[in-house]
Amino acid sequence: MTPPPPNINPPRSRLRPHHPLPSTTGLRQTLPSYGDAHFSLFLRKVFIKALGYSEDTLSRPIIEIINTNSGFNPCHGNAPQLLEAAKRGIHLNGGIAIDFPTISIHEGFSHPTSMFLRNLMSMDTEEMIRAQPVDACVMIGGCDKTVPAQIMGGISANKPVLPLLTGPMMPGSPRGKRVSTIDVEEIMAVNEELAPTIGTCGVMGTASTMACITAAPRSDSLAGCICTGCVCVPLALQSKRTLLSVESFYNAAIVLQAIGGSTNAMVHLMAIVNRHPDIKGTFTLETLDRIGRTTPLLVDLKPSETMGEVLDRTPFRDFEHSRSIIRPLEDPLYPCSSLAMVYGNIASDGAVIKASASKDKRLLKHEGRAVVFENSQDLAMRIDDPELEVTADSVLVLKGIGPIGNPGMPEAGMIPIPRKLAAQGVMDMLRVSDGRMSGTAGGDDCVACVAGGGGAGVGVWGGGDGGCHSV
Repeated sequence: MTPPPPNINPPRSRLRPHHPLPSTTGLRQTLPSYGDAHFSLFLRKVFIKALGYSEDTLSRPIIEIINTNSGFNPCHGNAPQLLEAAKRGIHLNGGIAIDFPTISIHEGFSHPTSMFLRNLMSMDTEEMIRAQPVDACVMIGGCDKTVPAQIMGGISANKPVLPLLTGPMMPGSPRGKRVSTIDVEEIMAVNEELAPTIGTCGVMGTASTMACITAAPRSDSLAGCICTGCVCVPLALQSKRTLLSVESFYNAAIVLQAIGGSTNAMVHLMAIVNRHPDIKGTFTLETLDRIGRTTPLLVDLKPSETMGEVLDRTPFRDFEHSRSIIRPLEDPLYPCSSLAMVYGNIASDGAVIKASASKDKRLLKHEGRAVVFENSQDLAMRIDDPELEVTADSVLVLKGIGPIGNPGMPEAGMIPIPRKLAAQGVMDMLRVSDGRMSGTAGGDDCVACVAGGGGAGVGVWGGGDGGCHSV
């Protein structure tokens, strides 16, 4: 006769003393609501011991690891290796490492845009940290929206969190040169080589920018990942939001300007600031602008310029020549405000321009006739029309791609040069939109993220072709 299964629900009267739990850390925190904390803890231990944990192990600080590995996300392709290395560091320092998944967002596999899903990932991160017993958390991520989403969620969850960045891919270099006109076969060959390894995009785009300003412990090797796990155990004993101070955001802004980072970082940094109840309202676009005016651009990286060309002609062993890549303060690549804030009658709440990426610095102070496109469909239909009334001095304006007017605020602010002007050798024009501009875009005087008083910016501006724009 088969014996009955063990009863995992003993009479609660045996487990319910007349005093509360002596501690609310480790497994004793965020207990499920059964009306009896002691019974909830008993039941939690029953199930987690099924995974092989001993009573002694369960008394240690619990360090959770967010695993964003996904078959649709090559940026996080090395997450399993980073996960195991972080676990070793946590265990070596007396913690217990438990990993769990969240949604994973990749730029090329997120419809309509990855920005559309950033806040959803932030909520997923926040709620899973809140719901589970965690004393501190390591967050593995790297792709553009992942890092800001995780930090936003971690701040709102009010737990010590530490980003562990996946790092950039190796650069692809088809034929090692820039070309003008290529055929379909060559385009297909380039497609095979542009992303030769896993990792985030290897330019100073949004992913690299957020990695730099996050200032996480080094994650350039598995040994560095072990260090991240080691650091996170003592973090569990510290207060939560006090780990991020207003000085932390000042440092991030200084680094952002010094590296000439992506304009998207402005959007994400302000979203992170506004999650912090003690800092919200004290750190604004005006703060970023003020910091930029006193911070020179020091790092010579694409799209501000190309580091590879410098390395090709530089004997790397000679330290003096390395200063051409990371410049000294007295000899900056750009004097100040690599990312500049601009304001005006169609940008009452501000806009941003990546001045350091401009090919024609004269356009940074420019006045011209507006050529206005109502939306991205209008742009696609008319931009290459040979009858389009446009000159090299015109200002191209694209409406309706901001947070109001187009799902996900797409990175469509890099309006292409009209074909008839490109054929004449025009390389750069002044462009204005309420959308975002890709961090990989260089040589484009694009005023991006234009925000009007109603939040829709250019999308509610009533002007049409022929109006005068000046920057």
